[in-house]
Amino acid sequence: MTGQTKPDYVSLEFPEPPAGRPLVYTNMVMSADGKVVIEDTERGLGSAVDQRLMRELRVNADVVLNGAGTLRTSGSSSRLNDPELTAIRHARGLTPNPIAAVLTSTGEVPLDRLFFTSDEFRAVVYLGSNASSAQAEAIQATGRKVVRVPAEDPGPAMLRHMHEELGARRVLVEGGPTLNGILLDGGLVDEYFLTVGPRLVGGDETLTPVRSDRASTAAGVRQLELVSAVPNPATGEVYLRYRRVD
Repeated sequence: MTGQTKPDYVSLEFPEPPAGRPLVYTNMVMSADGKVVIEDTERGLGSAVDQRLMRELRVNADVVLNGAGTLRTSGSSSRLNDPELTAIRHARGLTPNPIAAVLTSTGEVPLDRLFFTSDEFRAVVYLGSNASSAQAEAIQATGRKVVRVPAEDPGPAMLRHMHEELGARRVLVEGGPTLNGILLDGGLVDEYFLTVGPRLVGGDETLTPVRSDRASTAAGVRQLELVSAVPNPATGEVYLRYRRVD
């Protein structure tokens, strides 16, 4: 990859999805010291090139999934916002934008956000079984579909619905760390895309890309295989792609 400053994420080749669920790939940006937010948002960590790569990764997805925390702090959608990328999806026989999805355990989400108001994409809310009926009804009133999932382990049910009801073959997960942790703990992440930026954030309380209640032990370490690593001297970023090793 000598001479490259940006990988081509439009023309990615992926393995076939596992049996019974879509292939899941995550995308995160973090500082050089492993932090994924500055003052509660990821904005400011990645360059314009990183933002472009995020949209390129969406080109390959049938569903773009976010956690409720990301929706509340940064907003979330599945829009490409780029005619060139939209044309590529059209040429592949896909909708202009992937389906957007969010996982919320409580149903406490801002209903005035683009996720709920835009007609540019379909959207699904995966709602924890502990959330109230009132919360479910409020979300349904926006016109978005609500799918109940187990509060304790929502990952398998969520991916099964995407596979069986949405026909999804690939799901892009854009965080946050809690959602990443749920899926990684369940062995449900197949590929892991990561941009490392040239910033030092510091602070003990700042989130890293994966947040999990699972105890950190040598036996529980997940092994990854490096697929590609592209440095960009102009931005100081490195664009990494890993694949899960079974």
